[in-house]
Parts: sequence; structure tokens; C-alpha cells
Amino acid sequence: MKKLITTVLAALALSVSGASFAQETPAPASEPTATVETVVLEAAIETPAIEAPAAEATTLDSGDTAWMLTSTMLVILMTIPGLALFYGGLARAKNMLSVLMHVFVIFCLTTTLWFIYGYSLAFSNPDAGPGAILGNLDKIFLSGITTDSMNGTMPEYVWVAFQSTFAAITTSLIVGSFAERIRFSAVVIFAVLWFTFSYVPMAHIVWGGGFLNADHALDFAGGTVVHINAGIAGLVGAILLGKRIGFGREAFTPHSLTLTMVGASLLWVGWFGFNAGSAAASNGLAGLAFVNTIAATSVATLAWLVGESVFKSHPSSLGAASGAVAGLVAITPAAGTVGPMGAIFIGLAAGFVCLWGVTGLKKLIGADDAFDVFGVHCVGGILGAILTGVFTSPSLGGTGYDPDVGTMAAQVLVQAKSVGVTIVWSAVVAFIAYKIADLTVGLRVTEEQEREGLDIASHGESAYHY
Repeated sequence: MKKLITTVLAALALSVSGASFAQETPAPASEPTATVETVVLEAAIETPAIEAPAAEATTLDSGDTAWMLTSTMLVILMTIPGLALFYGGLARAKNMLSVLMHVFVIFCLTTTLWFIYGYSLAFSNPDAGPGAILGNLDKIFLSGITTDSMNGTMPEYVWVAFQSTFAAITTSLIVGSFAERIRFSAVVIFAVLWFTFSYVPMAHIVWGGGFLNADHALDFAGGTVVHINAGIAGLVGAILLGKRIGFGREAFTPHSLTLTMVGASLLWVGWFGFNAGSAAASNGLAGLAFVNTIAATSVATLAWLVGESVFKSHPSSLGAASGAVAGLVAITPAAGTVGPMGAIFIGLAAGFVCLWGVTGLKKLIGADDAFDVFGVHCVGGILGAILTGVFTSPSLGGTGYDPDVGTMAAQVLVQAKSVGVTIVWSAVVAFIAYKIADLTVGLRVTEEQEREGLDIASHGESAYHY
């Protein structure tokens, strides 16, 4: 034991001696002693800007990005094949391929123009001022956008792609109004002009920093920009082209309600990308829009069928499909600002009001709107835009108004202004665009071609062979 204690004491003495030697030995002159403060200060001086890019890179959210990529694909699904099949089924068999071609080609054309100049004019220069109707050409040909460019928490390329699908489906919606009697070349000319001078400015005015955006007009996913805009253009086209041969005397029976129902179902599925994707993130707001899209659409379908049962003695599959689309249209501007109960009321109103739009109102106007673009999209869009101002109220379960607006009455007035601006803007541009197409290639096919069907007359092929 004594020997063990002696060994331990010797070790402790050696340790203390070594520590003292280390403290007492001066540092070499060539290696001056540095304090912690000196090291930190030198690092700050030598690398002042290295951390900035890293901080920017942390804004990328992979969950948000994944959801927005998914939403973009869902909106493409809405258009091709959703909208194409919905309209194609409503057409007569001899015009099936014509309708599909119109939607398909417009989608390709519009997305191309969007990447070239549409995105830049709609979304660049968001601080142009409250009176602005367009952005600028800073991002023409998507110049300046790289894989490192960000829009919120997602790459800017993802945002560009998402918004391109909105432009494409909006222009494609108009096809349903002038179907079965328009020249294919006229469709192309009209689409280029209307996209450029109606859709792009309206997207900037409402979403890109223009004057309705400055007024705090509420349009979560496109009640004005998409549905009213397209619906008015469709009505103008239906009036200018005139009625189809035999309209009012012959039964223009849809050749495949099965395809129409499939198309409507694909529209509903794709609409979740349309509405919930407009949250621009994978968050609670997207969840609210998702729930509202289910609720309003379901109730609108039921309301339309009740209306048919009362006024037409029986509910129909076409009525169910039309009611679903009416509900989807009406909830679009409100999806992110109203509560689920507000969405249910909006859907209920849309089912009955849009049924009147395609029956009573259509007869009053007297236009041959082939697939009821005006009666569903414009009427439903107006209804949804106005009711957005009502049900965004916190007292009715909504998310609340901007402090600069403050009250329900003030917000409804702002919404009414946005509706009026959209109607006038789209109608004027559409009229001019149709006239230019008419003067250059002619709007309408010949009577012989119309009777033969546009599949053969315009494309030299048939959808079906018997």
C-alpha cells in the first residue's frame, strides 16, 4: 500500500511540473499567441460575404418544391386529357378530333409563348406601380433565370412551369364556345392574340403587381384571370361566329357522355393542383384549398341534380358533370380565403345559378355557346368572385380582409370592380382578335365542311370507323 501511494504521488508531481513548464515556456516569435477574439475578428474581416449565398440557398424547401411540381402535373392533367375529353364527349362524333386538336394545340402554343415572353410580361417588375397593366421584358426567353433562381421556397423554373399551365388551360377553355364551326387556322391566330393581349395583362393586373392587385382584389386561383376572362371571350366568339347549322331545330346530342364524365372526373382531380397549388407551398393554406375544392364541388353537383329533378323531372349524368365543373369554377377565387362552410354555401349557390346560366340565361342571350363556356365559367366565376368578398369575413369562417380594405362591404366592391374590369378587358380584346382572324383567314368553315364535320374537313381523319 505504501508503495502504491508513493507511485501515485510521484505521478501527480510529474504532471504538475509538466503543466508549469508549458505555461512558463514563451511562444516562438514567429507564431504569436492569438486570443479567441482575435481569431473571430480575423475571420470576419477575411470572409465578409461568403455566408450570403448559403443563407439564400436555405430558402429552398424540398417539400414545397415537390408539391408544386405535382400541382403543375395535375393542372396539365386538367387540360390534356381532362378538358379535351370533357369537350370532346360533348361534340358530335364528326367533330371529336377537331375539339381534341384545338385543346391540344392551344396547350402547346400557349406554353411556348409563355416561356418566350408571357412570363416576363406577367410576373417581372412586380413593383411597377398601382396603375401598371404589364411587367417588363427583363425575363424574355426566361433570361436571367437559372437553377439557383428562387421564387419563395421553390426554384423559379418550377413557378414558371406552374403558371404556364394556367395560361394554357385558360385559353383552351374558350374552345368550347365556338366548337364545330370554326377554322383551325382561325383558332391559332385568335389564341395567339388573346393570350398576348388579354390573359397576360390580366395575370399581371391581378397577380403580378398591377392595379387590381394594389386594390387587394381577392382571386386565389383564377376566378377573374381564368374563368371570367375565358367565359367572356367565349361568348363574344359564339356571337361573332353565329349559330351552328340546325341550331334550335336539330338535337345536338353529345356523342359520348362517357368521355364527358371521364373528362369531368379528370378535371376535378387536376383542380387540386389548380387550387391547392396556388398556395405556392405545402402548408395549411394548401390544405384549406384542398378541403374547399372537395366541399364546393360535391355540393354543387348535388344542387345541380336537385335543380334538374325539379325543372327537368330527372337528374342526368351530364348534369352531374356540369354541376361539378360549376362548383370547381365558383370556389377557385375563394379556395384559400374562405372556410369549409363558406365553400359549401358557394357550391350550393353555384349549382343552382350555373344551371340557370346554361338554360334560362342562355335562351335570353340567344348565342350558340356550344358547350356552355359562358354559362358555367363566366357565370360561375362572377358568382365565386363576389361571394369571395362575403365569405372571407372572419365572422363567417374566412381568413380575413387586408387591413387596407377592412370590411365586407368594401371587399365586395373591390371584387365587383375586378369582375367589371375583366369583362370589359376580355370582351374588347376578344372582339379585336376574332376580327383579325376573320380578316386574315376567315373565322368560319363553309356550310359543306360544317355538315361533313371538322375532323375530315380540317384534319383529314375520323375519330371513329364503323
